[in-house]
Amino acid sequence: MTDEVTFNDLSRITRRHFLGDGSLGLGGLALASLMNGSLQAAPSLDEPFAPSQSHFPAKVKNVIFLSMSGGPSHLDLFDYKPQLVERDGQDCPASLTDGKPFAFTSGTPKLLGTPQKFQQHGRCGAWVSAAMPKVAEIVDDLTFIKSLHTEQFNHGPAELLMLTGIPRTAGRPSIGSWVTYGLGSESRDLPGFIVFTSGGSLPSSGKAGWGSGFLPSVYQGVQCRTGGDPVLYLTDPEGMDRSIRRQSLDALNDLNRLQARELKNAETATRIAQYEMAFRMQVVVPELMDISKEPAHLLDDYGAQPGAASFANNCLLARRLIEKGVRYVQLSDWGWDFHGTNPGEDLRDNLVKRCTLMDRPVAALIRDLKHRGLLDETLVVWMGEFGRTPFREGRTAAGPHIGRDHHPFSNTMFMAGGGLKPGMTHGATDELGFNVIDKPVHIHDVQATILHLLGLDHTRLTYRFQGRDYRLTDVRGNVVHEILA
Repeated sequence: MTDEVTFNDLSRITRRHFLGDGSLGLGGLALASLMNGSLQAAPSLDEPFAPSQSHFPAKVKNVIFLSMSGGPSHLDLFDYKPQLVERDGQDCPASLTDGKPFAFTSGTPKLLGTPQKFQQHGRCGAWVSAAMPKVAEIVDDLTFIKSLHTEQFNHGPAELLMLTGIPRTAGRPSIGSWVTYGLGSESRDLPGFIVFTSGGSLPSSGKAGWGSGFLPSVYQGVQCRTGGDPVLYLTDPEGMDRSIRRQSLDALNDLNRLQARELKNAETATRIAQYEMAFRMQVVVPELMDISKEPAHLLDDYGAQPGAASFANNCLLARRLIEKGVRYVQLSDWGWDFHGTNPGEDLRDNLVKRCTLMDRPVAALIRDLKHRGLLDETLVVWMGEFGRTPFREGRTAAGPHIGRDHHPFSNTMFMAGGGLKPGMTHGATDELGFNVIDKPVHIHDVQATILHLLGLDHTRLTYRFQGRDYRLTDVRGNVVHEILA
């Protein structure tokens, strides 16, 4: 006599549950074979960040991603163009602008030579603006890419493309989520992916820039603050001590484990893991976020001030987090959108003021990592979502202030850390800095290269969602092998 199968039993056997329950059978083994090992192991119930095996030996273990939100002007910082200076005020050649999309410029704009002074630095002879004196001191540790390009000319889509691999939706996993999904983390007491913001605003891509998309939500970036409670709602409510918190968590976890065994929903495992992580963070985070115990000379190097909310503090905290084994730290610094439509957006004095808040801590971070022996196993990435035009922004043609429009066709970024050739420049733009003319590098190529340095093949790091496999680099992307040591 067979057991009676009720409607409730059948209702639980969805396609997702059937495939999940059958994944350990011959069909699951055959699928894994067909996928060439690209499938990643599901997170364990208790340790979703347990370190995972990389596809091949990694050059670095951790990443600090410095996102200059707003699009800093490469032509006023790193890509020196003497001919553009000589032709300042002349009409921009129509052959360059015809049919090209710009956010706020039409007609025939006027070329704009940089108002900043440039000089060569280091053994490598890299050209750096006087607005970046501290970064200029460490150019021999940097790897410049001067041939970066993208298709996006508005902030939100361009940042989404840079951080999630696709510009059209806020539902894709961010690069930090992909990395922690693929590799886990070396820290048991902290999230694998931590985010700080500065500049008084969230980036244009919003929190989607560190979201987990369709990946289990345990892999989303955890945003921390440098003032007040580092993580909102982390502290116990009034009247609840740590022993009561432990008892309440144990009771909740028992219920969640029953649900996890019955429904096999990855988000239930995420809930358990996040509750336990938050409990451990209550002890670790307050001390970790207190930079007052750092030596005075180091605080001065960064320009950091205990208790303040600043990009400098965030850079110092990034180093402390990397030391504790956090896999991916992302700093988003808003304020780099220099259109010249008001005094605060003028490319002369105000760009220098903006750089002062960034230049010193970035240089200090790289020197600090190097001094501690951490730079060889850490990748530091500095970039914005796009570059700036070699001509004046259309709305400022006759105004007292100068600025540049959004420019997707060329940009400069730099990296530092293990696995790279330091003190080199890859790629070049034309004499006006308008188009890439040598060794073009697309945003997807940068993403593929970051994953490669972490020991991950961007074509194999995939996640099946809605019937197909997705990856960070979508359907393109090539590792920039020329910059690798």
